[in-house]
Amino acid sequence: MKIWGKIVGGTAGFALGGPIAALLGVMAGHAVDQLIGQQAGEGTEIAAPADPRDHPGLRQIAFTIGVIALGAKMARVDGEVTHDEVEAFQSFFQVPPGEEKNVQRFFDLAKRDASGFEPYARQVAALFPDAPEVLENVLEGLFDIAKADGKVGSDEAAYLAEVARLFGLSSERFDRARAAALGDAECEPCVVLGIDPLATDEQIREAWLRQVRAHHPDRLMAQGLPEEAIEVANRKLALINDAYDRLRRQRGLIAA
Repeated sequence: MKIWGKIVGGTAGFALGGPIAALLGVMAGHAVDQLIGQQAGEGTEIAAPADPRDHPGLRQIAFTIGVIALGAKMARVDGEVTHDEVEAFQSFFQVPPGEEKNVQRFFDLAKRDASGFEPYARQVAALFPDAPEVLENVLEGLFDIAKADGKVGSDEAAYLAEVARLFGLSSERFDRARAAALGDAECEPCVVLGIDPLATDEQIREAWLRQVRAHHPDRLMAQGLPEEAIEVANRKLALINDAYDRLRRQRGLIAA
């Protein structure tokens, strides 16, 4: 993934032992300069963007660092980062082969304490003002990390609720992310699809189609979303299809 050459190269001259929040400054400063300079050297005329959303490469860097920070700080909320929580993060974020050490570098910096997550939540939210489904998927991944050690404690629940608030997610999206990750709703497949348990077969199918369209990778790619966001959407699409299949089996519409 080309992004890591830009991120790691952009942080080369910096003392990474400093405040975790400085990663955002690195992303918006030296790494940006290198990215713009490289493209200008290739004969591409490009002006410094005022917003990461204006440039796909910067958007990808912002999303990647933001999600790594949120995941690491989620793992730290209960005081100790366990192996299960690290595995849950790796499963959610889908670290590309060969980039494990680079991801671990940022994860280790962010996991030093659970504080200071708010700027990262705001940064990620600002990248997707018109794609709340991406933010919902990120929240679901954070739920996965929270439950990895067997339970979601009060501090973890408060962290998740605040991230959802900073993301600007509705209570419906929060409940859907929770149900998809924890499976503790009365009708978890219904929550995932956003339907009433008494919905008709046709209403279930219509809800499934809406969710598939909203989370389909092709749609997100057309919006110029970063590669990591597409991978998260693929994961959510599998859960949506599974929820639909389970409801159909429960109703005898397909063989169990």
